[in-house]
Amino acid sequence: MKRKQSFSLYARGRSFVYAFTGIKTFFKNEHNALLHLAGTIVVLFLAILVKVSAIEVAILVLVTGLVWMAELFNTAIERMMDFISLKQHPGIKFIKDISAAAVLIAAIAAFITGCIVFVPKL
Repeated sequence: MKRKQSFSLYARGRSFVYAFTGIKTFFKNEHNALLHLAGTIVVLFLAILVKVSAIEVAILVLVTGLVWMAELFNTAIERMMDFISLKQHPGIKFIKDISAAAVLIAAIAAFITGCIVFVPKL
């Protein structure tokens, strides 16, 4: 059994370093990261252009963050499955497909939210 470690600011700081390293690695290795970045930039540009309200900004931030989180989790799950086996396996295919579906659902929800916010203003 692991011994409980005391709180350490250094350890907390290191966890941020690991997280930022993960983001950097994600952008370096995943083509979809650039697509999501482009979408995020379009949303930011439109939000500034049409002067959305603070509530609308908060909602856009939430749905945009949801898409980013879904894509990051999808990438982690796909890499984990590839680490387990690169051979075709119906169970691994199912896991990867479900993970990709989560990203699709998040993206659809974000798109619908964007339409609700932006279409009346355009």
